[in-house]
Amino acid sequence: MLDKNNGNSKNSFISWAVFCMGAGTLIFLDQLLKLWSTENLADSPPRALLNDILGLTYFHNTGAAFGFLADFSWGRWAITALVIVLLATVMWYYWRLPLFNKMWFARVPLIFIFAGGIGNLIDRFRLGYVVDMLEFLFIDFAIFNLADVYVTVGAFTVVAAIILLGKDAPWPFNDGK
Repeated sequence: MLDKNNGNSKNSFISWAVFCMGAGTLIFLDQLLKLWSTENLADSPPRALLNDILGLTYFHNTGAAFGFLADFSWGRWAITALVIVLLATVMWYYWRLPLFNKMWFARVPLIFIFAGGIGNLIDRFRLGYVVDMLEFLFIDFAIFNLADVYVTVGAFTVVAAIILLGKDAPWPFNDGK
């Protein structure tokens, strides 16, 4: 099957292979840190790291990002449905990006967003909550995890990429024009 963006099926295959391998690696690292946290932090006091900037605190997050909607019983299902729609949108947008070199600046953060979403979905389906463990100690901020970092950094980078790439970045529903 030829990629509609440039007619080169080899480049399309490579692009999707990079997507799968990159996302798989990031998901593995996220799940590994969550497993380590569950085994080593669950029954221990918070630990300070990096000169009291970052800490490790085990936490069950039943809400969305940064605990949003944690107090609503329907929140888990609404969040799950929204995440699935967003992940499908990320994959659709990744597919729509042209395969020339400067679009890698937009493709890589999409991989991070996808991996972060999947990493937290795995927890929601497997445990009914998301394992969080990272905490900023110098400000009052929610406890978060590596998947949250992926999504946050990826989202900001995608926005920057779209701004920097300007007219070359396809906008939704414009057929790449």
